Amino acid sequence: MTGRARLEDVANAAGVSKSTVSRVLSDDPTLSVRDETRERVQTLAQELGYRPHPVARALAVPDTGALTLLVPNLSNPAYVEIIRGAYRRARERGYVLLCAEDFEDQEADEAFTELVEGGRVDGLLIASARPENRLLDALGRHPVPHVFVNRSVPGAPANVTLDVERASLVAYEHLAGLGHTAIGHLAGPRDVQSARGREAAFLAAAAEAGLPEPPVARGAFTPSGGAEAGEHLLREHPQLTAVFTSSLAQAIGLLHVARELGRAVPGDLSVIAYDELPVAAYLSPPVTTVAMPLSELGAAAVDTLVELLDGREPRSQVLGSEPVLVERESTGPP
Repeated sequence: MTGRARLEDVANAAGVSKSTVSRVLSDDPTLSVRDETRERVQTLAQELGYRPHPVARALAVPDTGALTLLVPNLSNPAYVEIIRGAYRRARERGYVLLCAEDFEDQEADEAFTELVEGGRVDGLLIASARPENRLLDALGRHPVPHVFVNRSVPGAPANVTLDVERASLVAYEHLAGLGHTAIGHLAGPRDVQSARGREAAFLAAAAEAGLPEPPVARGAFTPSGGAEAGEHLLREHPQLTAVFTSSLAQAIGLLHVARELGRAVPGDLSVIAYDELPVAAYLSPPVTTVAMPLSELGAAAVDTLVELLDGREPRSQVLGSEPVLVERESTGPP
């Protein structure tokens, strides 16, 4: 057989009802069947590789599956858009989407590892950027269909990513087109693959234009991370007239620092951010962004994972949607 073994597959092979199989595998003490039947059902379930859905078991709905999405930090509004796209597509495909947050002060990696090693997870969507996450080792020991989202992992069965390099080029061309030559970059953490991709592409765009290499400061994808790295960047390089931030959250911190340092935006400093979110239009000033298809990314990741669960060949993809410049008041001529 191809694809994921279902309850009815075990029932057909054993020559009993789906209800009997369900009750045997859940060790229902009220079930009265012969020991021979019980052993046959258990043996066939193991041979067919049947694993009951944990959510379906809880809801007593045998045909409902569960997909699990691990995100780095729920305080990053970009991941809210990814979650929304994944949730809606999962429901369309007949699945429930569970979500967990993963950062150093939490135990999400341990909980996910236990789920994987216990064989109680149908499929994983992994958007976590932490390279030391123990879940990755667990997946090597106990293979579970999984897809990496918004990051590319060499050797992984499937990576679903965005064209972050193209987004950096759009940002650089916008600033250069306004006449800026003293341009800096507020990058994300060095150990985050997507952040490294944006940084490298931004520096390459400057080199291609024959302009000086933009100075870089790195910080967390948070307002505080943007403020700390932004202050360092502006104090060390006061000649800068424009900055491209690796996230909108960092841009919020940079705007705060610019005000503290007496740098008017956009009069003294133009700011453009990666990621378009509704809040960008309501900041002071409204922030120019490079819009990425985040909701589409979440949906595409679910589609890829469902293909794996159906027994199809894994495939990686970079979404083909072009980044879109959303021009607002935070950028202008130097």
